[in-house]
Parts: sequence; C-alpha cells; structure tokens
Amino acid sequence: MMKRKWTILGMLVVLMIFNTGCWNRRELNDLAIEIAMGVDKVGNQYLVTSQVVDPGEVAARERGGNRAPVITYQMKANTIFEARRKITTISPRKIYASHLRMVVIGEELAKEGINGILDYLSRDHEHRTDFFIVVARGTSAGKVLKILTPLEKIPANKLFSSLETSQRNWAPTTGVTLDMLINDLVNKGKQPILTGLRVKGEQKVGESPKNVEEIGTPSQLQYSGIGVFKNDQLIGWLNEIESKGYNYLIDNVKSTVGFLPCNDGKITFEVIRSKTDLKGKVIKGTPKIYVKLDIEANVGSVECRMKLMDEKTIANLEKKSEQKIKSMLKQTINKAQEEYGVDIFGFGEAIHRADPQYWKKVKGNWDEIFVDVPVNMKIDVKIRRIGTVGESFLEGK
Repeated sequence: MMKRKWTILGMLVVLMIFNTGCWNRRELNDLAIEIAMGVDKVGNQYLVTSQVVDPGEVAARERGGNRAPVITYQMKANTIFEARRKITTISPRKIYASHLRMVVIGEELAKEGINGILDYLSRDHEHRTDFFIVVARGTSAGKVLKILTPLEKIPANKLFSSLETSQRNWAPTTGVTLDMLINDLVNKGKQPILTGLRVKGEQKVGESPKNVEEIGTPSQLQYSGIGVFKNDQLIGWLNEIESKGYNYLIDNVKSTVGFLPCNDGKITFEVIRSKTDLKGKVIKGTPKIYVKLDIEANVGSVECRMKLMDEKTIANLEKKSEQKIKSMLKQTINKAQEEYGVDIFGFGEAIHRADPQYWKKVKGNWDEIFVDVPVNMKIDVKIRRIGTVGESFLEGK
C-alpha cells in the first residue's frame, strides 16, 4: 500500500514538471512587436497609436524591399486599455508591448494630466520600465510616430538612441523612464520633467518614402527643450540654455560644448567632466541651497588671436567660463521659481536630507516655500588641454 502511494506521488511530480511554464505561451508569428506607443486625447476619448515592426519587411530590405519597416495602428476609446484591445479589429496580430522603447504623449494631453497613462503603463504586466517617455511638443503623439527616419530604419530605435546620445554628449535633454517619472510624481521634494520632441519640417513629406530617399531629409524628429510639470500636468517649457542649466544642477551632464566670445570670434570648449554637489541647510528656520559645480574642459577651437600657452590667458578663460555657467544656472532657477513656481531640481529632497524634522512641517506646501529659497553657487572650471597644437595659426598673421 505504501509503495503504491509513493508511485502515485512520483507520477504526480513528473506530471507537474512537464505541465509548467507553457500554459500561456504565444508564438512569435502570432504577435505584433510594439516598439513605440503614442497617446493623445480627442474629445473625451483617448487616441492610442501603436508603432509595430514589420519583421518581413525589415528582412526584405536587405533584398530590396519597398514597404515601410514599421506599421502604425490607431484607435480611439474611452480608456487606453480599451483602445489597445480595439486595435485587434485592424491588426492581424495582438499587440505585444514587452519590447517598447518609447512612449510619446501629446502636448494637449500632457497639459490635461498624465496620471491615467502612467497607471496603465505601470499596471500592465507586459510593460517593462526601461523605455523613455517624452512629450510631443506642438503636435500630437500620433503625428510624431508616423515620421519615417533615415539611418535608423525603425523610428522608435532612432528616438531611443538619439535621446541617449544627446543627453550623453550635448546636455539639454534628459532621458526619463517610467520608474523615474513615477518617483518624481509621488515624491514631495521634486516635480517631474519630460524632454520635448517636435517634428521639424513638413508632416506629410515625413510620412512618405521620399523622407528617407533624399540626402537632405525634408522632415526630422528633433528633441527640443524640457517640459516642466506641476504634479501630473505640463505647465511650460525650458529653452535650450535653461535645459542645459537644469542638467548641470541635477548632476546629469556627462559631456557638452560651449563657447566664449574673444575679440572678433569665439573660443569653443568641450566639457569632459562635470560633478554637481547639491546640499540643503536650514538656518534659523530658513531653508537654503548650496550648489558646488566642478567642471573640467578642453579647448575645442579658437577663432581669434590668443596666447593659449600663457597661464594668465587660461586663468582668465576659466574665470569667464565660471561667470557664464553661473549666469546660466541663475536663469534656470529664476525660471522655475518666478515663472513656474515648482521645484524641478530636487531642492526639497536636499532639505529633507539635511533636516527631516523641518521637512516634515513644510513638505505639504514646499512649492510655495521653494519660490523664495536662496541658492548659493560656487563654480570651478579647469581647462585641462588646449588640443594637439599650441598657439592658433592666427597668431602668426
């Protein structure tokens, strides 16, 4: 009897092993791989745009295929989830979102509020959290996702790579993932931001094959400025200079380029290292912010007569660079304090770290206090290298 029980138990274990892991499997040729999603609002309904890969055409392009490498499906419904399921009425395959690279939100919807979008994105088990979220500036998300792009056959890959590259090498852009955005929304000490994305050129030409057949692309997708949010609503934009200043303040500059005027030309610098130390203090019941920014730079080009081998010249350039960067940071902080009245820099987080008891009292109305918080800045610029030549050839003229 005991032997029989062990035999049955062994058979059950074997059956359990062979019947796990495949109950909800889906074959690849039954799925539409989504790489970008756009969300707009039309009246009281959501307009969802899904950009999916045409795998047959991506492979066929090596053999001279003539279809677009991606397909966009659009559908309206009362909720985002309904709209996405409704897409199955026009798509032969169910949308599969685990390979999503970009989420684009229309500017009008961003002004109305993005909480509903974020709840859907974070709740659906298919979504990972490593995709970037941006705002379609001056246009709709649906129009952005219809533009064909050169060099990168798949537009979503172009958008993802371009944002990664520009924030690493230029600085006025910031790649924001789902986790980062939700963290800023629920955190009382910092308000959210998102990078803007605009269509540069003609929309209709950008949707046609002509856009990728010419040397000078008639229509392009370009990142432009940083959008400022109050809670979940877009309230305005930082320009290019202010966006760079924002990234300096949050210690998000890896490399960038700037210039100083010199006589009748300019001298250009490449920032090779940047480190921001942001601290808060509460002195006699008054919060204060201290910013220490250390920058290392190389000379990139010289368009005027200048004795770069002279230490006094280098010291003078460093001082002027410090003054220019300080002015940039002040402009950015003034925009946030005086025009928008929201803390996008995380000053509140710095005060929280410095004095938790004070923060407990003020966190409910921090943005009101933020507008009057003084910011002390210390900028230190060091020019490390002047390039492969010493004095400019202009010196010999």
